[in-house]
Amino acid sequence: MIVIEIAASLGDAGVGPVSRNTLMYYGAFWITLLDGMSGLFRGQQWTMFLSHAFLHGGAAHVAMNTVVLLSVGKLVATICGQFRALILFALTAIAGGIGFWLLAPVELVPMVGASGAVFGFLGAWKRWEFNALRATGQSVRGVGLFVLGMIVLNIALAFALQGGLAWQAHLGGGVAGWLIAPYLARRPGRA
Repeated sequence: MIVIEIAASLGDAGVGPVSRNTLMYYGAFWITLLDGMSGLFRGQQWTMFLSHAFLHGGAAHVAMNTVVLLSVGKLVATICGQFRALILFALTAIAGGIGFWLLAPVELVPMVGASGAVFGFLGAWKRWEFNALRATGQSVRGVGLFVLGMIVLNIALAFALQGGLAWQAHLGGGVAGWLIAPYLARRPGRA
């Protein structure tokens, strides 16, 4: 993601091989491609369900997603292993695209960013925490408060950014992470 952002920034400055707009045309999530609009290449309407997660709107956008992915990703990889963490990233990025497709209005503005996967990692983390607390008879209130906090944060940011937030992708990724997490955790005696 960082390498792609550097290439896009260099392209925007006129010194790189490809512009951000070109990357967006080919890899962003365009709802209109699922509504009958022709893509730039065969299968674009399917590849965008994952490719959007590797493109970002700028350095601040990629920095925010990278910081959370690295911090929560370390925990995720500890619980499920690196390979399964990559699977979780891909599946929750795709689920973020599905959430965006199903819940966002059809418009000509594309969706980009790894936030579906970010919320997928958060959802998985909180599911593992929820399961561990329940197994030991402890309160799961903290998990519920975290989820509520994420909902409030998304609502506040959606209003503050005047629609410039793909909360639909956050929801899709978070729910998918919660649902997938039990199947990805390492089991005793299993690598």
